[in-house]
Amino acid sequence: IEKYAETPLVEVSPRINAAFNSTLKRIVDIILSIIGIILLSPFLTLVAVLIKLTSKGPIFYTHTRIGLNGKPFEFYKFRSMTISNDDDSDRKKAMAAFIKEGKTQSENGTKIINEARVTQIGKFIRKTSIDELPQLLNVIKGDMSLVGPRPCLPYEYELYDEWQKKRFSVLPGCTGVWQVFGRTQVSFKDSVVLDLYYVSNMTPWLDLQLIIKTIPVMLLAKGGK
Repeated sequence: IEKYAETPLVEVSPRINAAFNSTLKRIVDIILSIIGIILLSPFLTLVAVLIKLTSKGPIFYTHTRIGLNGKPFEFYKFRSMTISNDDDSDRKKAMAAFIKEGKTQSENGTKIINEARVTQIGKFIRKTSIDELPQLLNVIKGDMSLVGPRPCLPYEYELYDEWQKKRFSVLPGCTGVWQVFGRTQVSFKDSVVLDLYYVSNMTPWLDLQLIIKTIPVMLLAKGGK
């Protein structure tokens, strides 16, 4: 018996060999990440050069995120915004509304992203999720998996209800169920439910399906912002 949003539920998810799945998942993560970095290295180099030439600041953006069992780790992305000393209070307010009010990001009255700070190359790499590719390094380090719930910021984690924190019972991923089927069009609560579905049904076969479905989402920039 589990409890979600103060409602007791009987768990009926299929019982799978967690130890075997986790080991196989880790092996596949490392192999595919190394292959991905090697094959994409010319393209990643080009993106890095364009970022450096078009705006001041570092190529990579690193920030603390919350991962497995609520533990923090350093998260890598290509920098898509100009450097700012703002405390990002507007984003925090917008994320609080996103989490507490259950709206999709596109429905929020306050923008989660300060679009004025997004660079020209940043608009493209954000929409196509190319800015996420450095997370392959997080996968190799063991902080993330190729597939899983997305990691969140520390202040976001503090806003979660206890049942919502169950999504951190597995490694966070570069892609996942709601990233494939909705991205910014999915409400926070729906995204958590989809993540919990993944946690309960996680298999290498499901991972492979989600990885394959992520490719057209990136190429067509579906739901990106």
